[in-house]
Amino acid sequence: MENNILVIGIAGGTGSGKTTLMKNLIARFGADVTVLSHDNYYRRHDEMSYEQRCQLNYDEPAALETELMAVHLDRLRHGEAIECPVYDFTLHNRSQETVHIEPQKVIIVEGILIFENKPLRDLMDIKIFVDTDADVRLCRRIKRDVNKRGRTLESVLNQYQQTVKPMHEQYVEPSKKFADIVIPEGGKNLVALDLIIDRISRHLEEACSTKA
Repeated sequence: MENNILVIGIAGGTGSGKTTLMKNLIARFGADVTVLSHDNYYRRHDEMSYEQRCQLNYDEPAALETELMAVHLDRLRHGEAIECPVYDFTLHNRSQETVHIEPQKVIIVEGILIFENKPLRDLMDIKIFVDTDADVRLCRRIKRDVNKRGRTLESVLNQYQQTVKPMHEQYVEPSKKFADIVIPEGGKNLVALDLIIDRISRHLEEACSTKA
């Protein structure tokens, strides 16, 4: 653990409840938490048209610039700020913008494939896998992509069948074996949430006492 910074990885399939869990932790600890999302590290494809970008497989590890994320996470662990890329899901491409992120005492790393990559995985102190039924995850993905990302129902279902489901079975589900904790139903699992909150609280108390 570098500089009294606790790194928590939250992985799991699409729609598993990772975001709900993360939001609950942020609501509890606020400014003590820095969030790093794997989604922002999708590779830039300015050389392709929008139509070509729509055909890419976004659910395989090669779609993400995970090596850059690992560099950024290592910097945060050492107390250095980063300029995080921003991904625009409506354009299927990385934005021109970046977000300035300062390290805090707790860093949450989230994404479906963060445990698949060993260099990234090795930078985490606690690895949590959110495990939710596939039908529930699909329903959540449909609601999110249609309502928040401007997708059609047909395009969401086609992508799920062609890439999301097979890539989940090939990469995401097997990465569950690297988790320290497996949580059924994500942020709605209040017992697991209480245990994680307790662990973070203890870390913050230790960090404060060390600083004092």
